[in-house]
Amino acid sequence: MNSTILAWLKTLSRICGFETADSFPPGHPYARTRWDAAYFDIASDVKPDEIERRICAAIANTPSVFAYITNPTPRMQRALLNVIHDRLRRQPGAGATDLVLLLINAYASDHITEAVPGLRTLIFNTEHDDTNLRVHAILELLVGTPRGLDVIDMQ
Repeated sequence: MNSTILAWLKTLSRICGFETADSFPPGHPYARTRWDAAYFDIASDVKPDEIERRICAAIANTPSVFAYITNPTPRMQRALLNVIHDRLRRQPGAGATDLVLLLINAYASDHITEAVPGLRTLIFNTEHDDTNLRVHAILELLVGTPRGLDVIDMQ
């Protein structure tokens, strides 16, 4: 009886927005995506599209928060890729290595959805290479991708 009441109260608390969300609701296409609620203050009653928009905005403002996301959605990855493109445009030879390493770490999961065709394969194929060589190879791929990476996903 007590466990039923606690489960009901937890569900009610989530619906009312009293909790901080750390994942998309069950049944969402990216339900495996998780984030550290301490870095993303998002109430549990916020709609999934708005959650994703807020996280992408946080990545655009402070790209290092990408490290606190597990299985980031393609849109979240594109937010980071746009920051990488901006850094490369402003400082062609420097500044993006730390962000590329965040991307490499995200692709350690088998459940991540690829945002750029060929990125997963490249990360896997360079797995045993020196870190600088891996970053350079990934930057070569990213430089060849179009700048307008933030397109709407087709469902």
